[in-house]
Amino acid sequence: MFTALTIAGSDSSGGAGIQADLKTMAAHSVYGMSVITALTAQNTTGVSGILNVPAEFLGKQLDAVFTDIFPDAVKIGMVSSAELIAVIAEKLQEYQGKNIVVDPVMVSTSGSRLIDEDAVAELTSKLFPQAFIITPNIPEAEVLIGKNIQTAQDMEDAAKQIYETYGCRVLLKGGHQVETANDLLWTEIQKVWLNGRRIDNPNTHGTGCTLSSAIASNLAKGKPIEQAVQEAKRYISLALEDGLDLGKGSGPMNHMFAVKGEYGNL
Repeated sequence: MFTALTIAGSDSSGGAGIQADLKTMAAHSVYGMSVITALTAQNTTGVSGILNVPAEFLGKQLDAVFTDIFPDAVKIGMVSSAELIAVIAEKLQEYQGKNIVVDPVMVSTSGSRLIDEDAVAELTSKLFPQAFIITPNIPEAEVLIGKNIQTAQDMEDAAKQIYETYGCRVLLKGGHQVETANDLLWTEIQKVWLNGRRIDNPNTHGTGCTLSSAIASNLAKGKPIEQAVQEAKRYISLALEDGLDLGKGSGPMNHMFAVKGEYGNL
């Protein structure tokens, strides 16, 4: 059995964060484990509250996982404070975590800011260097490079700058570009444009969490990076195409669209 760990915040509405990560891992037949960084009060219309876990307790969660069921991959999502990021970085280094996917969650789909200002520096200096790959969207990449990104060439320049500055592979997600849904994978040996297609579905809550968890699941299975990303993109597309429609705002996708059989019928 392949294993993966998600380190992220809890989404009380179930569409993003820890809940989306574990559903995604289960859908990929990967045994998912979780370390919770924060409780959030949120639903499809927005985030109304965030309660961070104490740093000491975060460390105990990480110790509990790594000393018992060592994960084949690690996905890191929302971590809103510098203190918590420092604990995660220290523990990953101590236990030599592998296949680390960092989704630099800074702003929710609904527009709520999810990270403190001083935490960005901690994220880039302590977690990015340990990452196998990071998965920023365009607004997050703009924060990282301090420039606007509007064209495909801007995306290439940004991915190159992020890679050279932080020393980690980059999947720059193009979903915030109006004209395309193409993503750019930048590694030490290649740049690859991964073409996507826009799906007419306004319910995109948790897409970033889901994509990074799907990539981590594929890496846990030993798949090479380009294949891991391509298959994760396909999973997202199929989950969106399923057309689940829940909530009054930007709703979740159906992570379990492919689950059939006695226990899989909705």
